[in-house]
Amino acid sequence: MPFLSQFSKRNLDQYESDLQSVVHSLVLSNSEIDRQFVKSGSCNASCIRYSLAQLLRHSRYDAAVCSSRWQGSSKVPGGDHEYIDVVNHAGSRKSDRLIIDIDFRSHFEIARAVESYNRILKLLPVIYVGSLSRLSQFLQVMAKAGKFSLKQNSMPLPPWRSFAYLKAKWYSPYQRHSDAERQSGIGWSLSPEHERCSGHLKRLQSALVSEMEADRLMKPENGDGKSRRLKVDRRRHSLFRKDSFRS
Repeated sequence: MPFLSQFSKRNLDQYESDLQSVVHSLVLSNSEIDRQFVKSGSCNASCIRYSLAQLLRHSRYDAAVCSSRWQGSSKVPGGDHEYIDVVNHAGSRKSDRLIIDIDFRSHFEIARAVESYNRILKLLPVIYVGSLSRLSQFLQVMAKAGKFSLKQNSMPLPPWRSFAYLKAKWYSPYQRHSDAERQSGIGWSLSPEHERCSGHLKRLQSALVSEMEADRLMKPENGDGKSRRLKVDRRRHSLFRKDSFRS
């Protein structure tokens, strides 16, 4: 693929790196979905996002679930999306905003993908944590990669696979929500919808552990790389001792 060499996980700045570590630890330590965030109707992992946002606020981050929505046009279908943002009030720019998307790779899955596309898809983070500007670079590369893969199979590019549509998910007008709507009139028993969310959480944890292990093996065995690796190992072992992760 001609643009594969352009795609790499750029180094995060210290704040982003610290936030990413916190997000990973919180996701792995979340043994079950907090029932106070179970909502009636369609969920689509919303309860996981609200639970994670609450845990981030407990860790003193200005975190909230964001619901974006955009109108359709002749080129871009309308739609909506939900993700988490964290506002860094101490950033170099006033109120720097970082994005957290817990199911990042799913936005780029396409039918009959060529092998080169699947390789680049696996380079994406399981959970995206970072700025909007860095996110835009990911989207541009994946839009080009998707177009290339579809062309190889003589398939047209659907409008929902375009860069404009992908960008709309995170760049459209949004509302921040710090608390979820709560169910009323029924108990806290999980519906089949939320049982699927529990399965989603376990798959997310499994994929994240695999990614962290691969990253650990890629780090140098001496110097700062070794020190950072040992810190990650100790954090993971601590989580396992608490029996907070179940595969």
